Amino acid sequence: MILTLAWCLPLLGALLLAFVPRWSESGARICGIIVAALSLAMLVWAWFGFDPDGPLFQHVLEVPWVPSIGVAYRVGVDGIALAVATMSALVFLAAIAYPADTRGQSRQPDAHQYYAWMLFLMATSLAVFLVLDLLLFYVFFDLSLVGMYFLIGRWGHGKPQLSALTFFLFTFAGSLALLLGIIGLYLSLDTPSFDMRLIIEQRPLADGGLYAGLVFLGLMLGLAIKTPLVPLHTWLPQAHVDAPGPASAILAGVLLKMGTYGMVRLPLAMLPDTFERYALVVGIIALVAILYGALVALGQRNLKRRIAYTSINHMGYTVLGIAVAASFSDNLAAKQLALTGATVEMVAHGLITGALFLICGSFWQRTGEYDLDYYGGLAHQAPLLTGLTVLVAFASLGMPGLAGFVAEFQIFAGTFAVYPWLAVLAVLGILITAGLFLDLLRRLFFGSLPVHLGQFTELNRVEVVVLSVLGLGIVIIGVYPSFLLEVIDGASALLIGGR
Repeated sequence: MILTLAWCLPLLGALLLAFVPRWSESGARICGIIVAALSLAMLVWAWFGFDPDGPLFQHVLEVPWVPSIGVAYRVGVDGIALAVATMSALVFLAAIAYPADTRGQSRQPDAHQYYAWMLFLMATSLAVFLVLDLLLFYVFFDLSLVGMYFLIGRWGHGKPQLSALTFFLFTFAGSLALLLGIIGLYLSLDTPSFDMRLIIEQRPLADGGLYAGLVFLGLMLGLAIKTPLVPLHTWLPQAHVDAPGPASAILAGVLLKMGTYGMVRLPLAMLPDTFERYALVVGIIALVAILYGALVALGQRNLKRRIAYTSINHMGYTVLGIAVAASFSDNLAAKQLALTGATVEMVAHGLITGALFLICGSFWQRTGEYDLDYYGGLAHQAPLLTGLTVLVAFASLGMPGLAGFVAEFQIFAGTFAVYPWLAVLAVLGILITAGLFLDLLRRLFFGSLPVHLGQFTELNRVEVVVLSVLGLGIVIIGVYPSFLLEVIDGASALLIGGR
């Protein structure tokens, strides 16, 4: 029941905001914050009731729906799903609380619609991580596109309609490939069912062959577009540039995780033998994403576009860890370490890049400009903004003591034991990432202050509180990660050891 409340509360809040008239902007925002906080509280409650040494899936609730085809309302979490869902709820709460221009393209006050779409997207996103029915997974995976489409198209800037359409068509095409893979997987079962637990237990298509390869391809293609992996990434940068800052925080912090979480939950857990055959190929594609994302980000003059390309780089690390976990190697400890690191990277990237895109929103609110050459010398003008940006940037480049380091160390340690040459080449991505973030900080905050920035204002109280909470989470995971690792390790051990 706790997990049902976690995703249903935002849905009820969205309906309340959408269909009850006469909401003021502050009233709609407060409603959104309260509902998002209650949803987060449900997941924290589930966290405290979770036994890392217990069965793989806990807090399970199952209600028959369409028994003739094996569909039921099924929810439950393992440690991986619980960690990613809790992070997602926190990022949504931060994005809803963060100041934003809610007038939309029409320039008419429609804040209640903005927060309604935010809560709708929160409901569908959390459901992706919480359901244990494969058909429901696909339904919510698809519905999340609708919420983001309207957030970009109605409240974005630049060419928001074009960016929203590109985002929707690309990711919807990926969803169709995913659907074909799900149907192929369903038909391969001895007793057809959409119960994820049953499919993981049966391990269908273990004998391989062309059919297994095509099912794997359908699943991975759909999930790779969502992640996104190179060369299926082209929808992402412009969608970020034109989206409002809070929507970008959700797109990077939550929606991209649906791709990598899906890789763990579907092909890794359900088709381990098939994934094993293609693990090295997936690892090489992940390496390309790591290096390409970092190199292209280094060449961007647009602040938001630069951060968008770093997301491609960091999701490459996550996929690399998943590929190592799926590999032929009999080094179970290394494979478990890589999978744990990939999960921590999902959590860390959600907090770090979510904060970075919220900071981008603060720059846009003050100047309407993302060009790095427009800025400079803001360290004395806005010291709080400078300090928080430096913290989050150093976390993104993998500085020890911060969340990014914990994740990347585990991924590289696991990868080095299985594919040492991939690990050595992937380390170059960290070096490039360090260079691009140091350059970003230099161009934003150091040097002389341009005359046109003389009226640039410091972060307000709400912005400071929201960014400080995310920053605190980044520091806590970096300094004391055991509370997170013990929840994830149990699921990683069961997934790897049960193969």
